Amino acid sequence: MSKLDRVRDEIDDLFPHSALVRNRSIAVLLPCYNEEAAIGRVIDGFKRALPGARIYVYDNNSTDGTYEAAVAAGAIVRREMLQGKGNVVRRMLADIDADIYILADGDATYDPTAAGALIEALVTRNLDMMVGTRNGGDGAFPRGHRFGNQLFNRILAHMFGDGFTDILSGYRVLSRRFAKSFPVTSSGFEIEAELSVHALDLKIATGEMPLPYATRPEGSQSKLRTYRDGTRILLTLIKLYKETRPLRFFSAIGAMLLIICAGLGAPLIVTYLETGLVPRFPTAILAAAIAQLGFLSFAIGLVLEAIAQGRREAKRMRYLDLDAVANKS
Repeated sequence: MSKLDRVRDEIDDLFPHSALVRNRSIAVLLPCYNEEAAIGRVIDGFKRALPGARIYVYDNNSTDGTYEAAVAAGAIVRREMLQGKGNVVRRMLADIDADIYILADGDATYDPTAAGALIEALVTRNLDMMVGTRNGGDGAFPRGHRFGNQLFNRILAHMFGDGFTDILSGYRVLSRRFAKSFPVTSSGFEIEAELSVHALDLKIATGEMPLPYATRPEGSQSKLRTYRDGTRILLTLIKLYKETRPLRFFSAIGAMLLIICAGLGAPLIVTYLETGLVPRFPTAILAAAIAQLGFLSFAIGLVLEAIAQGRREAKRMRYLDLDAVANKS
């Protein structure tokens, strides 16, 4: 055995995932806004966990020393002027070329040493996304946020089907074909929900792994505004449901309109059958108009369902144009 082979074996012992990713490029993506207190620690952690990875920090108009701290820690640092995590992730996935993408936060709440296990699962199981589900105490994961996360998980499962237990986790590993076929439309913290919906809509192979979730270091503050961002996430799920399941969405609206029509029109029909008269013409006209809107809603759903199916097929073909992560030699 040559000296080079011995060195490789020693590296494989220290980093078991290294043999799996020897011929694959890895990019660590860290969107940041005012994370001066934590970003250096996060970069150092990923450097130790993934010695061959390129670490990118995109500063999103920070007003503290995030940019300088990331540069000092040795990351590739760039700026994104459009405010919001979704805008930053869109720019990152467009700019950066890699075989495997690790998406994490710059607040030191996620464990960089778990990246190797996530990558190993992604490659060995030939998946396109691995999600690190969060396990943490009330200090790291407040009960209000935990309740909201569980609520959104149930809403997502009801709308799009089961598949995820932590749709708002920011710690994910993506394959190239997922990253380059994912049309990001979100601008803020709803990006994680959009990632999950995209995977469920196209029936992309994904997996989950429970990981520790730590408290933020002193001096680092959460940017998540519970009620405002929670509302935006809910509205995003509704919008995505309308776009990906339009027949169900507009059929539900049509059914509600027809129920209202029946409630208004039933007494009029009974009176007409008994007396041959229609005494309340305004109510009759209103009921007829609502019935027309109900049938129109069904028709809109049918048309948009065909369009949604065409868009789904186009996204699927783009996805299939790219190689699976396990096929990289």
